Amino acid sequence: MTAPERDLRLSERGDELRDELLDFMRTHVMPAEAAYEQHRHAGGPDDHSVPPVVEELKTEARRRGLWNLFLPAESGLSQLDYAALAEISGWSLHLAPEAINGQAPDTGNMELLHLFGTPEQKEQWLEPLLDGRIRSAFAMTEPAVASSDATNIQTTIERDGTDYVITGRKWWTSGAADPRCRLLIVMGKTDPDAATHRQQSMVLVPIDAPGVRVVRDLPVFGRHDQHGHVEVDLDHVRVPVTNLLGEEGGGFAAAQARLGPGRIHHCMRALGAAERALAMLVARAESRIAFGGPIADLGAVPNEIAESRIAIDQARLLCQLAARTIDLHGNKEAATLVSMVKVTVPRVACQVIDRAIQVHGGAGISDDVPLAAMYGWHRAMRIFDGPDEVHLRTIARRERRREPLLTEPGAVR
Repeated sequence: MTAPERDLRLSERGDELRDELLDFMRTHVMPAEAAYEQHRHAGGPDDHSVPPVVEELKTEARRRGLWNLFLPAESGLSQLDYAALAEISGWSLHLAPEAINGQAPDTGNMELLHLFGTPEQKEQWLEPLLDGRIRSAFAMTEPAVASSDATNIQTTIERDGTDYVITGRKWWTSGAADPRCRLLIVMGKTDPDAATHRQQSMVLVPIDAPGVRVVRDLPVFGRHDQHGHVEVDLDHVRVPVTNLLGEEGGGFAAAQARLGPGRIHHCMRALGAAERALAMLVARAESRIAFGGPIADLGAVPNEIAESRIAIDQARLLCQLAARTIDLHGNKEAATLVSMVKVTVPRVACQVIDRAIQVHGGAGISDDVPLAAMYGWHRAMRIFDGPDEVHLRTIARRERRREPLLTEPGAVR
């Protein structure tokens, strides 16, 4: 590791924004959680209307300069700077990322439009997304195939004169149930006879295009999120060829460009959730009395507190190194580190949240505290953006090719 790679300090502006975001979280976001949950509870699981407090928080965030921080071209921040901010937003996953216009899947979609969009596509879709006026969804995963291998997707994108005709079924199209969602970025095959990684393309599909049908909203461990995780049917959907994002056959490469920073952002938010769970664990253990003393002094609880702190700090350093490597050398050079992060962080988050649930007892598995919802989402992280097994395979393949610093005497290489 070079000296620049070892420098994990934030920039001066990154430090300033971190302080501003912490104040915003303390004074506005965390106090707004009750109003958000009240709106969601009153509407029920099938209601995807936007709680009014969301727009109030967005207005305040923009006033404070906490807006579009995820995109270096807009914010001027490095990935390392933004990683620290994403972690803080992870303390309130339903509210904080959207309040600062840094919510998935919009961030990844905005990155795609920024990198590959034409001037016309940027004007029509990127500008309103950056302005927070609309939302979007990314349609890649399919129920009929193992989508952890993106080359398996079966959705067809066929050229018909000046149009593309799209047919297929997608699911886990996160964001598509939100009433503000206007755009689907659909990945499908434009040339099934091309080389394996040149068959796929991405096309911009308005969600209200004829033939687009929302089949259902999928729950995550029984919980329906406000923006939804949708199964969507694409039945001979016709869009102009000018809706192609990038080039034909470039869909797989574009997906990889989208996922590098996006995975870091997801994982840093997960560390924020782990920090919140640990804080809740400690507070509960100190205040709850059993068998003549605080739970914090009983059994394995002290060890679990310590192990949680060690695991979070180790995982954060790995995230910071991956972010720094992206800044210095780009996504491709950081790919193995990103895979390591994607395996490590959700595991750590789930472990810490599970410990907090256990210390909270019956309250921990209820909706009186956010731990059960947090656990469900971060357990799901071990599947989306590539399951653990895919990332472990990537890490092992790279390790088998790596030359060791020193060679064991007599070893055969």
